[in-house]
Amino acid sequence: HWSFFIPKNIYNNYECIVFHLGNLPFGRGGSPLQNLIIRGIYESKICALRVNEILDGGDIYLRYKVKFSKLKAQTIYEKISKIIYTKMIPIILTSNICPKKQKGKAVIFKRRTPQESDINTLKNIDITKIYDFIRMLDAKDYPKAFLQIQNIKIEFSNAKLKNNTIQAKVEIYEK
Repeated sequence: HWSFFIPKNIYNNYECIVFHLGNLPFGRGGSPLQNLIIRGIYESKICALRVNEILDGGDIYLRYKVKFSKLKAQTIYEKISKIIYTKMIPIILTSNICPKKQKGKAVIFKRRTPQESDINTLKNIDITKIYDFIRMLDAKDYPKAFLQIQNIKIEFSNAKLKNNTIQAKVEIYEK
């Protein structure tokens, strides 16, 4: 969940590699998992890329395919971390990989705001979209999917989709 720019004096003096979910250059920028899922995309690549002055715009060392349908965000992040630490980093450290320039048109994702966790922001709602919305926000440090009714806030987590029905944990409190 890195959201800071690495200073130029660091990446110009040291080889810095970041890992980003998105088949770059598609998906540069913030909240990549949420921006993929909300578009109905359930598999992508984890890219290991060289840090430069362009956000998520550096040369690619390695790509690794990852699928994330039917998992909540926290589980997806844990799965991605395991892939990075057990597969990608060892390859980078033991191989002489020459990074390659990104090819194609860059598609930039905007970092999501807490207000965008309101289920009412969804367009063309169906059960699957609501399920995806709840699970894509279900991770530590993310604002949960919610509905607001006057001064009452209803937050959703741990969603399961079965027989076109969502079951979820619900927390209701006064704002």
